[in-house]
Amino acid sequence: MQNTGLVLEGGGMRGAFTAGVLRYMMEEDLYIPYTIGVSAGACNGSSYIARQMNRNHQVIIEYSHHPEYISFKRFLRRRELFGMDLLFDKMPNELIPFDMETFCSSKEGFVVGTTDCETGEAVYFDKQSYSKDMLTILRASSSLPLFAPEVAFNGRYLLDGGVADPIPIKKSMNDGNTKNIVVLTKNKGYRETPSNWNWLATRKYGKYAGLLKAMKNHHIVYNDTIKYLEEEEEKGNVVIIRPIRRLDVSSIERNPQKLESLYEEGYREAKKAYGKLKKLL
Repeated sequence: MQNTGLVLEGGGMRGAFTAGVLRYMMEEDLYIPYTIGVSAGACNGSSYIARQMNRNHQVIIEYSHHPEYISFKRFLRRRELFGMDLLFDKMPNELIPFDMETFCSSKEGFVVGTTDCETGEAVYFDKQSYSKDMLTILRASSSLPLFAPEVAFNGRYLLDGGVADPIPIKKSMNDGNTKNIVVLTKNKGYRETPSNWNWLATRKYGKYAGLLKAMKNHHIVYNDTIKYLEEEEEKGNVVIIRPIRRLDVSSIERNPQKLESLYEEGYREAKKAYGKLKKLL
């Protein structure tokens, strides 16, 4: 299992699929030596590393109707759509305690991707060096441009890791992982298109030329990464697990039935891929 990575895409509430995949992997006691994720993928991955089998289901599905979870009123008032204090303070510290002790003591490596607002480049933080700051880093990685404020950390202003590096396969490979399991939250054939929000981003982030460039080029980076992943899958270096059905779950979905269905699909697809995973490992 050495030199093997687990790469987790973001996707907001579509992370319910990833949560289902990781649930199956935990049931099979399948812990990969290295996990890297961005945004919702990183959040799901942290509970996986902490051995908290039910936590992702609780956070994404059972609490989806919490009044502080997604609020359009708060967005109009404070430009914050998701309740970041709820998700990265109240939940991990009170409502659904995050097992920081197990997380820190686990032998697996864990890396979170963020985007530097000044440069527009990906900045990664690993568990070994930044364990005590992990909730802040996860918050930064999950702070979607236009819908959440920047997070000041380590001398930088950071936002959603999925902007600069939406599926961090290259980082995993550069860190020595020749084989990778990649969990995507969009179905096969999905391709990104240019954002309709660039005009608003230009108004809001005029001082961040690097961020604006990264946002403008995001669809190109995403589509190129998908092409690369599918080529690596054909070579036998990558196993991709992703939804089969065309998604009807949005990144801000609050319908628990839809979220539960996507979670169960993730579980099923991981189970179907188990033979491929064992062969890869």
